[in-house]
Amino acid sequence: MFDINEYVVYGTVGVCRVVDYRKESFGSIEEKEYYILEPVHAKNSSIYVPADNQDVIRKMQPVLTVEEVYELIDSITDEETTWISNDTQRREKFSQIIKSGNRKEILKLIKALYQHREERLESGRKLYAADENILNTAERLINNEFALVLNIEPEDVVPFIRNHLKAQ
Repeated sequence: MFDINEYVVYGTVGVCRVVDYRKESFGSIEEKEYYILEPVHAKNSSIYVPADNQDVIRKMQPVLTVEEVYELIDSITDEETTWISNDTQRREKFSQIIKSGNRKEILKLIKALYQHREERLESGRKLYAADENILNTAERLINNEFALVLNIEPEDVVPFIRNHLKAQ
C-alpha cells in the first residue's frame, strides 16, 4: 500500500504523487477504492488507479532512493548494447522495455539509442522518428525520476550522469 504524499512511478506516465486514497463511484459502477495520483509534471491532471486491480497496481513502483540511482548508473557503465536492425522488431522491443518500467533496461535502451544516433550522425543521417520518440519517452521517465530523487532539474540529469561516470 502506498501512502498519501508518497511519490511513485506509474507506468509510462512517470513520477506521480499519491494525493488521496478513497472510495469513488463512476457512473453505474459500484463504489471502489482508488489511489488518486497527480503526475509531477502535469499538476492539472489526476489519475484514478483502482486499488483492487493488481495488474494496474503493479504499474505503480516506489521511487528509487539516491543510493539506488547511483547503483543503477554504475551498473550500466559496462553493459553492452545491441542494435536491432529490423524496424518492427526494434519498435516492439523498445515499447516492451518502456512499458516494463525496468529502469536498468530503460537506461540501457537510452544508451543504445545514443550510440546509434552518434553512428548515424557520423554518416550525416538522423535517427528515425520512431526511435527519436522512444528516446524522448525513455529520457522523460528517467530524467523526471532521477531529478526528483537527486533534487535537481530534469535537464540536469544527463550532465549529472556523465559527470558521475567521469569521476569513476
